[in-house]
Amino acid sequence: MIKKVFAVILISIFPLLLMAREGIGQTDKEIIVSAAISLTNAFEEMGKTFQEKQKNVRVLFNFGGSGDLSRQIIGGAPVDVFASASPKDMDDLDKMNMIMKDTRTDFAGNRVVLVVPANTAFHLNSFNDLKRGDVKRIAIGNPKTVPAGRYAEEVLKYFNLAEAVKDKLIFAENVRQVLDYVVRGEVDAGMVYSTDAAIKADRVKVAIEASEQSHKPVVYPIAVIKGSKEEILGKEFISFVVSQEGKQIMKKYGFKPL
Repeated sequence: MIKKVFAVILISIFPLLLMAREGIGQTDKEIIVSAAISLTNAFEEMGKTFQEKQKNVRVLFNFGGSGDLSRQIIGGAPVDVFASASPKDMDDLDKMNMIMKDTRTDFAGNRVVLVVPANTAFHLNSFNDLKRGDVKRIAIGNPKTVPAGRYAEEVLKYFNLAEAVKDKLIFAENVRQVLDYVVRGEVDAGMVYSTDAAIKADRVKVAIEASEQSHKPVVYPIAVIKGSKEEILGKEFISFVVSQEGKQIMKKYGFKPL
């Protein structure tokens, strides 16, 4: 069973990494960074800038839901650095002694927002409006594997809406899929991070920002995976992420400083 799971992991992760290699010349070193999909835009710029500074170094990214990425690492995927959208998924690896504890650091925060299609005919003024009859489909990440889904679930419970809207919920594999559902008008509303909403500001609009007390703080931790063949390079990448220049890149894409 373990071999089958590992085979699935290899099939899912390596085509992406091989595609990243196409058209790029030989380099001396490379690191594989598995990162929460909400970090995609910021980390792509982060990786490009890091490569320019390092020379002869390539950063390969594997973006996805933090829970899925964590399980890939547990299954043996060759990852050097992991950046999660919540402490829980990093904690899961920590409990299994799979991260280098001295490299773990929290580097950014985010906000949870309720978005609707930009051309929607109705307005939502509070989370309680999700109970309305004209709101039929609400997308959130799967709480079992997606941090954004867990934050969304906490918001619904905080406003005593979990039972009232449970039959309206559409679960997505990651927060960007939630965003896509809203962009395409396949759902009436969705809960994403404010940074995701900003990427499609012309296609979605923020109806409500969840109050800080309605959910656990959205915190992004990063760490080097124990056994990494590029431990030093992984530490250097993390150092860049938390540097002043790295913080400016995160700020550019709307992430909160910690």
